[in-house]
Amino acid sequence: MPLPAELHRELAALLGEGSGWLTDPGERLAYAYDNSRREAVPDAVALPVSRAQVQALVRACFAHRVPVVARGRGTNTTGASVPVQGGVVVSFERMDRIVEVRPGDRCAVVEPGVLNGDLQAALQAHDLFWPPDPTSAAFSTIGGNLACNAGGPRAVKYGASRDNVLALVAVTGTGELIHCGSATTKGATGYDLQRLLVGSEGTLALIVEATLRLTPLPPQRRAVRALYSDVASAAQAVARLMAQPVTPSMLEFMDADCVRLARDVGGADLPPDAGALLMIEADGDAQTLPHAVEALLRAAGGDGLVALDDAADDAAREQLWAARKALSPALRTLAPGKINEDVVVPVSRIPQLVDGVRALAQEFALPIVSFGHAGNGNLHVNILFDPADAAQAERAHAALARVFALTLQLGGTLSGEHGIGLAKREFMPHAIDPPTLTLMRGIKAVFDPAGILNPGKLLPRRDPPSTRSEHPGA
Repeated sequence: MPLPAELHRELAALLGEGSGWLTDPGERLAYAYDNSRREAVPDAVALPVSRAQVQALVRACFAHRVPVVARGRGTNTTGASVPVQGGVVVSFERMDRIVEVRPGDRCAVVEPGVLNGDLQAALQAHDLFWPPDPTSAAFSTIGGNLACNAGGPRAVKYGASRDNVLALVAVTGTGELIHCGSATTKGATGYDLQRLLVGSEGTLALIVEATLRLTPLPPQRRAVRALYSDVASAAQAVARLMAQPVTPSMLEFMDADCVRLARDVGGADLPPDAGALLMIEADGDAQTLPHAVEALLRAAGGDGLVALDDAADDAAREQLWAARKALSPALRTLAPGKINEDVVVPVSRIPQLVDGVRALAQEFALPIVSFGHAGNGNLHVNILFDPADAAQAERAHAALARVFALTLQLGGTLSGEHGIGLAKREFMPHAIDPPTLTLMRGIKAVFDPAGILNPGKLLPRRDPPSTRSEHPGA
């Protein structure tokens, strides 16, 4: 359905037709998809340069009941930024200013279009960093990171996006400008709305400015690679590592299939008898770091340990990390298609999750490999298949539903850092009880009474949930 002519004229005048207001089919197509490979072409694309423009366009869309979908760089994997109901995509690529860095307050004020990698580079001059470090950090935006509560390997020690935001300025679904939080590390003044908006995937408000909590850069880092005979031994080591006083700055897990792929395809130097791998990293100063590493080495030892390698310098650390870096390219050799979901379970239940996933791989005759952030139980379960093979695609989506069911049975949750988007929204009733879903819908209605902000995402349909995901080919 085309946009109302009055709305088109109003927003073309506001943003500049052909520059900040795009309606050409080829230009709109560039904003139709994200890294989930889903696609839906918007009716128009807005490229605002100020919060005032964002307010004005949301007010205009509210008046005409036209959907508004916020977009960073489209790196998310859940379809959260795909405009499935058409309307206007609001791309924040031109709102990319680092407004202020305040080292004394350990905070930075940024617009949503700032790239995570660009922010980190700017903060290095102040010996500071922003902890969230998703794989896409070099080309994902701060606004996108906040929208899905991005994390990354450092989250085990420093927290995810929600833990590292102090304040937000945002535009609600009626075009109202709201200010949430403050540039202080303590606050007890009303509801914690900034943390509510983080992870809401643009369904409650459009973030136009963020005040981020910064952390001093650690002077040194050291890595330890621990190889185990089986997953159970590795999981027991994770429990020991997380129980002792030294919190690792990274704690990454690879199952036996990942280890084999990294060795046989990626060329990583790994022994054939390794059934699981932990990459452990500590950071600190020259005085405290050796003691931290010693504590981690002690905790990593125990039954099932095959090998324990300590990298004493940066070159050795990079060599140890080579196995992890070789993994993603190696996965592409198994199948052209991949469903990568980031489920979370209590750390003590990682063995049951991995064992259950292996059983599902046998049942559905598909390769399924697991790796991820063991320190907080956040594993990336990768179901590999050929999308051109209808039978394989059918089995892959059936296996996905079973992975989610297993995760919830183990007391876990559907996502740790990717979000819900389209991919998992119909599984929400299995994870969230009806009264809580009703409350969530009520909150959505307060922020977005016309339901124009990113419709069709995160919250499930009100009809009975399906047993399958909305992945391409489903």
